[in-house]
Amino acid sequence: MIGALIVKKVVQSGFSNLNKGDIEAFANSWAEEAVFVYPPGVSASGTIQGRENIRKWFGKWMEQFPKRNFVLKNVCVKNMFDLIGSNVVSVEWEVKLTNKDGRDFGLGGVTTIDVRKGKAVRVCDYIADTAVWKEAWGEK
Repeated sequence: MIGALIVKKVVQSGFSNLNKGDIEAFANSWAEEAVFVYPPGVSASGTIQGRENIRKWFGKWMEQFPKRNFVLKNVCVKNMFDLIGSNVVSVEWEVKLTNKDGRDFGLGGVTTIDVRKGKAVRVCDYIADTAVWKEAWGEK
């Protein structure tokens, strides 16, 4: 159970760093060889490989959405007794975003995070309302 509490705290910290715009602290929670999968449908979609490329991708994301506030609804840990740092976490979230054009949006989704030795190695986002998501990115 202690392992689950530690992993939850790390995940909550990562989302807090996104809210604050602290890209360096956020990037430091990823493994060097990490993979991030952003769902299809917008030009920013795809699979991003490597911590530095992920850091750059989120830097652009923060430029697109200069104001953002994630609220975590549920954080679920697959193996609550894990003490060696390998686990899977699912996070249900809502986010209020203001894009670079000053338009406000609300989205919901789920992020799954594979954790190894305390670092994210594979992260996959799932967005609930793709029509709003495309509009937020300025795409139709």
